Amino acid sequence: MNCHLRLAGRLGSALIATLMASAPARALEEVVIEIPLLETRFTVRLDELQSPEALRQGNSDLAELDRATGGAAGRQLRELLLQPVPLSVKQVADGSVGSPLLEQAMLVIASLGTVEGRKTDLSGRTLNEALLRASANGEPTLLSLMQAIPGQRVTLNLGRARQIVTRMAGQRQQAEALLATTTAAALPAGTTNGPGVAVNRRLASLQVPHRPQPLEVMVIEPASGANGRLVLISHGLWDKPTSFEGWGTLLSSRGYTVVLPRHPGSDSSQQEAVLAGQAPPPGPEELALRPQDLSGVLDAVLAGRLGFARPVDAERVVVLGHSWGATTALQVAGVRPTDSSLRQRCSNVDDPDRNLSWTLQCSWLKGAQNAALRDPRVIAVGAVSPPVSLLFPRGSGGELSGRVLLVSGSRDWVVPPDPEAIQPMRWGKTLGNQLVLVCRPGNNS
Repeated sequence: MNCHLRLAGRLGSALIATLMASAPARALEEVVIEIPLLETRFTVRLDELQSPEALRQGNSDLAELDRATGGAAGRQLRELLLQPVPLSVKQVADGSVGSPLLEQAMLVIASLGTVEGRKTDLSGRTLNEALLRASANGEPTLLSLMQAIPGQRVTLNLGRARQIVTRMAGQRQQAEALLATTTAAALPAGTTNGPGVAVNRRLASLQVPHRPQPLEVMVIEPASGANGRLVLISHGLWDKPTSFEGWGTLLSSRGYTVVLPRHPGSDSSQQEAVLAGQAPPPGPEELALRPQDLSGVLDAVLAGRLGFARPVDAERVVVLGHSWGATTALQVAGVRPTDSSLRQRCSNVDDPDRNLSWTLQCSWLKGAQNAALRDPRVIAVGAVSPPVSLLFPRGSGGELSGRVLLVSGSRDWVVPPDPEAIQPMRWGKTLGNQLVLVCRPGNNS
């Protein structure tokens, strides 16, 4: 019984991605959950959920379960489905219509279900319209949202979900095999978190030509013993420089001057705006704007606008990045984005290499051709968990201006090591580039 209740309890979020066209149609009447492992189907009729009495008199699988549990099953499910739709869902839907990132997320989740007799519409607009219909008589609930979906019957195939999980697990097999047959490398002397020199940190603001607002940067400098070397650190999607202050502090305590720019179109503040319905998710133009942020910082350094305590060599720079920031680092190092793989593979939900990072990569489609932004001042890159397999197809690293150290975690489910690190590294020439596999850590470790 508990298994059935848990499955039914997930209907609200899963059904959002099976929305149909908004033309007049029959309201959704029935939900069918297919459980291939048990070779069974579990039906829920939405009209039976209108009241406890309607459920007691019903004939669906849920009604039978409700009678067998003395009304407990139906009571728990009604409590769940009569909860108001979270305000953030409504705000995101309203502010994200047409967003490539939202469309990709809906494409993947919609593959888990079908609506009988109707062609699936994967646009974010239908989500917004369904929420409006569900709000016609007051605050929308999960039940009224489900009833606002045109169609007769939704079928959710849990076997499909199992296939996706199995595929994701398989995307770490090469990494696990390499770790099992390779001796772990020892950390070089001097790279541990031992004491170093004191550091000074401050915030600065830079006017840059490619953005209407100033670029905020965090500057971390050694209080003494600066070695004249400059490092930039690029954060990932919906993150911020302070998340990588530890990296910067460690490097600065060893003599490096470190600058961490905040990418305003895809940082944590932008995420807050998305959740408040005040902005759509990051658009494909950010793929080009982020590398320009880094080059803009280097231009400012050369112009003396950051006022470092000691001079630095801004013509020979190292860039570190995490997740999308790692992709940005690879761009300025000379890896050339193209849209060929994006066009060929993004619509295929059954691609064996498809993983969670493809949701972000596929949202870059319209910006890929304008995002080749090599900066020859970058001589080396440390890229931690970069989404790359679609954006940088085979041969795209032919113009690298610096060496690459690519880091991937063996348990990274978001940017899995096999398709996003091991295979891309095998495509290119060695040229001093290295892959580091870290046992177990995931994307945020």
